Amino acid sequence: MNEQIFETVVTTQSPDGVPHVAPMGVRYQDERVVLMPFKPSTTLANILATRYAVLNLVTDTRVFAGCVTGRREWPLVPAQQIAGQRLACALRHVELQLDEFVDDAQRPVLRMARVHEASHADFLGLNRAQAAVVEGAVLVSRLHMLALEKIDSEMAYLQIAIDKTAGPGEHEAWGWLREAVAVHRKKAAPR
Repeated sequence: MNEQIFETVVTTQSPDGVPHVAPMGVRYQDERVVLMPFKPSTTLANILATRYAVLNLVTDTRVFAGCVTGRREWPLVPAQQIAGQRLACALRHVELQLDEFVDDAQRPVLRMARVHEASHADFLGLNRAQAAVVEGAVLVSRLHMLALEKIDSEMAYLQIAIDKTAGPGEHEAWGWLREAVAVHRKKAAPR
């Protein structure tokens, strides 16, 4: 299996049609997409219940930052071949069906078959601020596991890319991440 991880956004829906949007690192294995969601998670529960997911390839990093800071409501449009939805801002999407499930106590492996793929917009490239927001979102998703000093040093380094290359979307996303770190710091402060 290719061990390289690609940062994407996965959309799923519950059996009664409630959508769920989640950033997720995925691996590509031949023609399949490999997902390894943590237990418990809404993404895992939805895929096991419906057998479907949509892989969204986006450059709007507000989705990554938004999802880890409680902003999970993003415009969606219906998938074309499966019961599901994709992000309206996706440059490309891949509709997936569960092909193989390997259970694990912490991170089961879901090998997903590609059912349909479509491109919706040109990929113009990435700026460094987009990469910084994605890394910042990963940090925020792990605030409960990391020392404040580590978070501070990483955020300070990522701030350089934000200052040099961010557009309005990256500035907004970065603000959400900084706010999440500030809230975490306040909760972690001795009383």
